[in-house]
Amino acid sequence: MLGICRGRRKFLAASLTILFVPAITWIYLFAGSFEDGKPVSLSPLESQPHSPRYTVSSQRERESLEVRVREVEEENRVLRKQLSLVQSRGPAHHRGNHSKTYSMEEGTGDSESLRAGIVAGNSSECGQRPAVEKCETIHVAIVCAGYNASRDVVTLVKSVLFHRRNPLHFHLIADAIAKQILATLFQTWMVPAVRIDFYDADELKSEVSWIPNKHYSGIYGLMKLVLTKTLPSNLERVIVLDTDITFATDIAELWAVFHKFKGQQVLGLVENQSDWYLGNLWKNHRPWPALGRGYNTGVILLLLDKLRKMKWEQMWRLTAERELMSMLSTSLADQDIFNAVIKQNPFLVYQLPCFWNVQLSDHTRSEQCYRDVSDLKVIHWNSPKKLRVKNKHVEFFRNLYLTFLEYDGNLLRRELFGCPSEADVNSENLQKQLSELDEDDLCYEFRRERFTVHRTHLYFLHYEYEPASDNTDVTLVAQLSMDRLQMLEAICKHWEGPISLALYLSDAEAQQFLRYAQGSEVLMSRHNVGYHIVYKEGQFYPVNLLRNVAMKHISTPYMFLSDIDFLPMYGLYEYLRKSVIQLDLANTKKALIVPAFETLRYRLSFPKSKAELLSMLDMGTLFTFRYHVWTKGHAPTNFAKWRTATTPYHVEWEADFEPYVVVRKDCPEYDRRFVGFGWNKVAHIMELDAQEYEFTVLPNAYMIHMPHAPSFDITKFRSNKQYRICLKTLKEEFQQDMSRHYGFAALKYLTAENNS
Repeated sequence: MLGICRGRRKFLAASLTILFVPAITWIYLFAGSFEDGKPVSLSPLESQPHSPRYTVSSQRERESLEVRVREVEEENRVLRKQLSLVQSRGPAHHRGNHSKTYSMEEGTGDSESLRAGIVAGNSSECGQRPAVEKCETIHVAIVCAGYNASRDVVTLVKSVLFHRRNPLHFHLIADAIAKQILATLFQTWMVPAVRIDFYDADELKSEVSWIPNKHYSGIYGLMKLVLTKTLPSNLERVIVLDTDITFATDIAELWAVFHKFKGQQVLGLVENQSDWYLGNLWKNHRPWPALGRGYNTGVILLLLDKLRKMKWEQMWRLTAERELMSMLSTSLADQDIFNAVIKQNPFLVYQLPCFWNVQLSDHTRSEQCYRDVSDLKVIHWNSPKKLRVKNKHVEFFRNLYLTFLEYDGNLLRRELFGCPSEADVNSENLQKQLSELDEDDLCYEFRRERFTVHRTHLYFLHYEYEPASDNTDVTLVAQLSMDRLQMLEAICKHWEGPISLALYLSDAEAQQFLRYAQGSEVLMSRHNVGYHIVYKEGQFYPVNLLRNVAMKHISTPYMFLSDIDFLPMYGLYEYLRKSVIQLDLANTKKALIVPAFETLRYRLSFPKSKAELLSMLDMGTLFTFRYHVWTKGHAPTNFAKWRTATTPYHVEWEADFEPYVVVRKDCPEYDRRFVGFGWNKVAHIMELDAQEYEFTVLPNAYMIHMPHAPSFDITKFRSNKQYRICLKTLKEEFQQDMSRHYGFAALKYLTAENNS
């Protein structure tokens, strides 16, 4: 911001010079000055042109001054004309209204260097930046593949959204994984004036797979080469960014640089800040050919229309084929090929000032690029080490990055005033649903939560799992918040199968979770755990939304619907897979019940068999779940029968029944009207019963609830009368909805005695 202000002051000073120098000069010559409201002559000679003292030499001096004034006036007329031409040169597409936003690209010169910049064009870094129309859409292309890259993209996008004042159109070249993650994220983010288009990176692999590449980005690091073919043919210009970029200014300032391109300039690039292309980093170091230090491709301005006319595809392919005959492979992916092309065609490049791509690496000269960190506009974590690079200001850069990493993304859902957004069906439906609610209703906040769209980041960590070929695989499904994080390692030790977890976290908590997971040998050794972040919003814990998110993103035909504070018995995963076959779950509507127990001891010698568990029950070390406070929730499981059962047995639904069950993945979702504590599982079991699921208790399965501090929501339920009243109201409405939906068979839910 400080840099922008300094740039604006320079612009103002230059403008005042251009506009007022002639005027002041003429006033000086002809009008005189005023003192105490009276005109005072500047000189007796000037006030008395016909006096004897008005000599010939004075006449010549005056004529000389007049000639000089005319020269200055002509010079400034030319400058004004050049300024007006630059300002009026607007983009040829996506124009909104005629209100314009002006800003300056910061330089270091005075008004003289400003003039030189206008004349020199490409050689200056401090010329006036052309206008970007207020509602002009800025196009950004990013290549993104895999789970980790998806996280990086979010931080990059946050930094862009934080500063932006223009509509944005992101063009994401993504593989199937990144597309699934980012499509869900942006759909649930619902940021106004932001459009997202995806392009299948897997389909582009054949375009670049013939190029051997040693860079850690792999084949995706070459895909910027084919953007002219990939992006829409009517798209004229685009800013291309690496995923490890952080913006410290409005991206519109960079977009405006396109207007400085002249002649055949089609690529805007910053010079490479390392010695890589100079070829002196180590003995026998042979880099690809480059112009001088070469250029870094972390930030690129592409004039797509001109590149297409120049036959860019043919140009880079021929260059790559020629160089690969001697180089054999690329070391820096697309950057090597871009530089080889530029070496042969230097006229293609408009060199951007280095502050548009400050490259942080142990081997870069980035510290020579700037005088003060506040002047920087784009930071590029240009190293596999990322935040651990060496730089005297690395703490400043790291803190800036972490600020966006942990910034509440919900705050970026702000409207762009004066710029109408494209109609969004999801947003319109949401507004319609909310408008139908009565804000005077005492339970309004509960009802509103049912329609709240929570920003969701699927597969926050790497996930890799192929279900068993025998179609018996079962995924454990659960949800949690930050206060239950300590349960994850224990559950992973008890359940070796796939797990799907929905975590309710803030942006800052998500980063704490990431650090926790990456520091855990147990969690990092498990690639079959899907972590889905649902970001906090509103005042209630959306327990059933979380369950639905976790249920929706499983890759197995069956799921075990559990809670995070339960530890399954050792071997339960394999036991359930056998039960799926034994009870023909594929062809019948069954819900297999895993009996639930609890302990009040924080340290428990976990029973390794049913016999050991029964012994602990008899000794009072274990209890049937909620035996002391909510017997009705699990009483229908019939624990007395389970003690001696050796085969599965059927039980009937009863009011308030809420067992933990194994079902097919196509079972109904949880009802979102129930939030926080109370009736969330009860309603789901009721709907399973309404859909004629048969409840079957497994005789050799069990799970144990581990003790913990009471949740915030159960505390609210116990202490807040209005909370309990609203829960009762929602329960009655749910029962009525069930009767309307399932007809006569569901009448029992209206009459069932229910004191929950």
